[in-house]
Amino acid sequence: QVQLVESGGGLVPPGGSLRLSCVVSGNIFKIYAMNWYVQTPGNQREVVAGITSTGRTTYQPSVKGRFTISRDNAKNTMWLQMNGLRPEDTAVYSCNADVQTYDNGPVQAYWGQGTQVTVSS
Repeated sequence: QVQLVESGGGLVPPGGSLRLSCVVSGNIFKIYAMNWYVQTPGNQREVVAGITSTGRTTYQPSVKGRFTISRDNAKNTMWLQMNGLRPEDTAVYSCNADVQTYDNGPVQAYWGQGTQVTVSS
């Protein structure tokens, strides 16, 4: 089985910074795309940032220039450096990874439980 565990959330004042981590463990052959999502008040997931296995990144326009996504394929780990945090960034941040568990096997999406980020003075 595959597990994703996030860490690094917390309470910060506006303008502050946080660094979220997502570690993937278990039966892993290859990890493809990885993403950070937030849960909206309507209980839907919205992608914040994504990164491919080759390092190509994409960002939601509202976080571009403030957030930086990165990964270390050798450590099966992804990060989200969040700078210039705003109250509207408050959310549960979850990581997602497309994982292949054996050679020529199917690629499946896995999710972490999420970490709370609260931006407030």
